[in-house]
Amino acid sequence: MAHMSPAVYLVWAALTVMFESFLVYHLWSFDRFKCLRWNHGLRSGAFKRVMTVCHGLFHFHINNHIGLTISKYSYLTSIPLIAIYAVGFSIIKYSYGFTVIPGTGITPTPYELWRDSAQNAILPLYLCFSAAWGLEMVTHLEELCFWLFLIHSSSAKQDWFRSLYFKTWAIGSVGAIICMPLVTIFTREDPYKCEAYTILVGSLGSLSLTIWFLPVLWTFPTFLENLKKANVDTSTMVKLTKFHELNCIRVFFRFLFTVPFVILGIDGIRPHQHINDKMFPTDLLGMIAGIGCVVSSGITLVIFFPRSIKGEMANREAARELRRFPRPNTSGQDPMNVQRRDQHVSAYQLPPYEAAALSHSIQTLTIEEMSDEENIKYAPWEVSPSLSLQPNRRTKDGNVEMGTISTLTDAALSRHNTIMTKSNVNHLVYNWRSPLEIGEAPLLYR
Repeated sequence: MAHMSPAVYLVWAALTVMFESFLVYHLWSFDRFKCLRWNHGLRSGAFKRVMTVCHGLFHFHINNHIGLTISKYSYLTSIPLIAIYAVGFSIIKYSYGFTVIPGTGITPTPYELWRDSAQNAILPLYLCFSAAWGLEMVTHLEELCFWLFLIHSSSAKQDWFRSLYFKTWAIGSVGAIICMPLVTIFTREDPYKCEAYTILVGSLGSLSLTIWFLPVLWTFPTFLENLKKANVDTSTMVKLTKFHELNCIRVFFRFLFTVPFVILGIDGIRPHQHINDKMFPTDLLGMIAGIGCVVSSGITLVIFFPRSIKGEMANREAARELRRFPRPNTSGQDPMNVQRRDQHVSAYQLPPYEAAALSHSIQTLTIEEMSDEENIKYAPWEVSPSLSLQPNRRTKDGNVEMGTISTLTDAALSRHNTIMTKSNVNHLVYNWRSPLEIGEAPLLYR
């Protein structure tokens, strides 16, 4: 894009900076940046082992800690690199503006007329762009392979990390990370050719991944129907349906990102160019690609780090209640009462996405509310097995605790559905919350 007008880079720079601001706000609202820690708890997600290639392919026991982190940061690292590329070229382009070239007319100032400092910045900026594109392909290749594995999984015990899809992802990830910067380095002598080949290789790789997503989108409604017939719980169905809708929108913008770059890349490597030598089609395609890139990345952020508004509201309300009514000393109190109270308070001490799951698992209602025919909170088919009965109990101080109906946790409901119905639904379906939260198989399946 060294031959494009300054306006194209300004659009890219503005969009990426705004997206960076949204990313910071979203991750802060998500869990106060806890997801960015080097090792974020026990539920950091086995998906974050993107680059544990040796363990996945050759069964070497590489340190899990390193494998978890590389995948977690692959997507988040690509976004600042794109912003650096766009802002850097935007500054250079506006510094030199336009030039009148005899026989051609008014065009953006060619790089040959730039100062040495600006020309020396071309290769590092291109390397940032190519490295970001390679990391971006790692992210989307994982999603593609995982959903192909899950849709074609025929057993609840089938292991993602031992499947052919995971090995394909591991090899493809290494290839993308190595190939993209090498293309830029090997063609660095001519910045125009360097730009054309970098854009062509990256866009063809991303376009192929986007096209391969179409069968996933096509078969996903049938996949959801099969899950419904297998009596998968409603919360899992809601999460998967939301993912499907967001993914359809994202794939559309992925085409807006890749197709214009394919056109520019193919035209750029030809001896006689018909598009790149004209300002209007070149700038139009560049701006469309920028919009597609940023919007699809924003949807990816929402999919990877799904916020729970319900959990966040409960978290804030609990914090206000704790400030108004500090917890008294529990010494000398009945252990059962303390344990039951701590069970409710602990839900608000978790990150929002975990607090939502735990708060769902301890929702209670009285026996009278269950028997109230005019105020039915749960349909008959929802009472069992997702709900369990707790009878009335008399405490040591003589008070009576009323009986409640408590919902099971997602993990307990998953085990029940799998064992009782002999379902072939893979366990990853029940535990899925985000592509970053692909957990290991529970002990039940090992």
